[in-house]
This record gives sequence, C-alpha cells and structure tokens, in this order.
Amino acid sequence: MAERSIEEILLIEDDYERRIELLILRLPQKMRPPVHWLRKPDAKWLRLPAGALLMCGGLLAILPVFGLWMLPLGFILLSQDVPYLRKQTNRMLAWVERRKPHWLGLS
Repeated sequence: MAERSIEEILLIEDDYERRIELLILRLPQKMRPPVHWLRKPDAKWLRLPAGALLMCGGLLAILPVFGLWMLPLGFILLSQDVPYLRKQTNRMLAWVERRKPHWLGLS
C-alpha cells in the first residue's frame, strides 16, 4: 500500500477514517504496513481475536509485559467490525482532535 501524506489524509471526508489514518501516520514506519493490512476487510478473522486479546492485556496492566496502551489499540481494532464501538471510538477521537490535536500530529 502506498504511503499517504498528511495532506492526502486531511482530504478524507469520513471523519473516522481520517482520524484513524492520522493515528497510523504517527506509528513507526515498520508498524504501518501491518496495521494497514489488519484494517482490510479480509483480515477480520485476525482483527477480532487480536482486538479482544489486546483489551484483555490492557486489563492486566499491573504485569510487566502488559500495559494500558493495549486497551485503546484493542478498542480501535474491534471498532472496525462492531458498530457501537465504532461510534464510541469516533467520539473519543473527535475529543482528541479538539483537545489534543498534537496526538494526531495536527499541531
């Protein structure tokens, strides 16, 4: 998949997709292709279990390997396929875009 520039991402009309693409752009270069692959519709078989496992790992943040960073990543992966989570994730990302735009690389 060709890398999108921030200018191309800002032209995406769907707010949810634009915000997710901005987050992906913040990832290290080596992590972007696997995340783009996971977001494809045919990767649903892996996305659902990975999202659930990440959320469970986020709840085990007191253990050394796990952390709270896993919880939002699990929500974002599951929100691709669960409409209720997609709505809530979009609301959260809208708040981030308004209050903390530097988290999305907008400042």
